[in-house]
Amino acid sequence: MTRRAVLALLAALATACGGAGAPDEAPEAAPTLHEDRLELPEYEPDGFRALLRSLEGTPVVVNVWASWCGPCRVEGPHLASLAREYEGRVQFLGVDILDNREAARDFILELDWPYPSVFDPQGEIRDSLGFLGQPVTLVVDREGEVAFEWSGAVSEEQLREEIEAVVS
Repeated sequence: MTRRAVLALLAALATACGGAGAPDEAPEAAPTLHEDRLELPEYEPDGFRALLRSLEGTPVVVNVWASWCGPCRVEGPHLASLAREYEGRVQFLGVDILDNREAARDFILELDWPYPSVFDPQGEIRDSLGFLGQPVTLVVDREGEVAFEWSGAVSEEQLREEIEAVVS
């Protein structure tokens, strides 16, 4: 099964299992994208998928990273540059895994990333996406479908090409 098929299956399962709870339970609030790039709110896979659903209508670049990851450091400046280039047209969203918040915040500041990241201390989001290592980059189109996925450091040229395909 391809990663795309796994993601579609996970989305379908999350939707199918998302029925109303007991009558006295309040509905769960939709997750919101935190604008503070240093906040690093902790997310689990279900909450992350809900966050992505809340962004439907806007292309999203998801990057799974860690402050201790050498290839993440290599691609980091490209992500910062492209996030600024596509500001207002594409939402960039990081997923910091297997890390600690202090090191992650220092990394964000060093690379001057203008976009928010979520914190996944056990790497569960990455694992639920069907990947083993990092970095991982996904481009999600306006309909919430994964249009591109890359394991390893993605080049600026490749990522720009994939972003252009979903913003055009």
